[in-house]
Amino acid sequence: QVQLVESGGGLVQPGGSLRLSCAASGSIFSIHNMGWYRQAPGKQRELVAAITSGGDTNYADSVKGRFTISRGNAKNTVYLQMNSLKPEDTAVYYCTAEVRTLYEGVNDYWGQGTQVTVSS
Repeated sequence: QVQLVESGGGLVQPGGSLRLSCAASGSIFSIHNMGWYRQAPGKQRELVAAITSGGDTNYADSVKGRFTISRGNAKNTVYLQMNSLKPEDTAVYYCTAEVRTLYEGVNDYWGQGTQVTVSS
C-alpha cells in the first residue's frame, strides 16, 4: 500500500506564512499528479493547488499569488508554501497523489490532513 503523511500545519497570525509538506511512501513505482485540498468547517472540500509530474501547476483563484505548490527532487514529496495568510484560509489541508504502484496500477491516495489556523 501507499501512505501519505502531511506536516507543517499550525497557528499563525494574518499575514503570516506556513510551509506544508507531504511525503509518499510504500510500493511506489512512480507518482503522476499531486495536489492539496482543504476543508473548512461547514464547507465542502476544495482543490487548492495541483502539480503534474512535469511541473505544470494549477491554483484556486482564492490563493493565486499567495500560495506556491512544488515537487521535491525525489518526486515523492510535494510542498505548499502559503504566504499572506488570511483567516479565510483556516481549514484542514489534505495532500493527494496519483500513484502507480509496483503491483496494483494507478490509484489516488490521500493523507490524513493537517490543521491550518489563521487568527489574531
